[in-house]
Amino acid sequence: MVCLGNICRSPLAEGILKSKLFRANVVIDSAGTGGYNINSEPDSRAIAVAKANGIDISNQQCRKFTVKDFDAFDIIYVMDNANYRDVISIARNKEDIDKVKMILNEVFPNENLDVPDPYLGGDYGFKNVYKMLDEACEIIAKKINPDG
Repeated sequence: MVCLGNICRSPLAEGILKSKLFRANVVIDSAGTGGYNINSEPDSRAIAVAKANGIDISNQQCRKFTVKDFDAFDIIYVMDNANYRDVISIARNKEDIDKVKMILNEVFPNENLDVPDPYLGGDYGFKNVYKMLDEACEIIAKKINPDG
């Protein structure tokens, strides 16, 4: 899961998907394309909205997306078109690029819609983003582990 700063959208997506795949043998992580918040915890509003939905993301630490992530992960979900461009800009080959997916395409196939960045907004933005990511992660979880 990749967003810009790795403090709002991608930590939420990581936490949501982990909560849906807690029995599956799947590695789920998040990162940011910018290195602004390395080793910081997620935004307090992201932590709060996750907690309100029974998910604890407070132990996550922000990190920067690197080329090594193409080797570590089979699928790389990005939150918006800018993240997509940033991630594929460091791809080494077509195989790397093919791993990168827009997360909302799980809900709205081929529409390439952005998950809005809630950082500069209020609590409602975080609730709205949580709802979007929850819907996308439910579809992803069913694809990964169709038997639940």
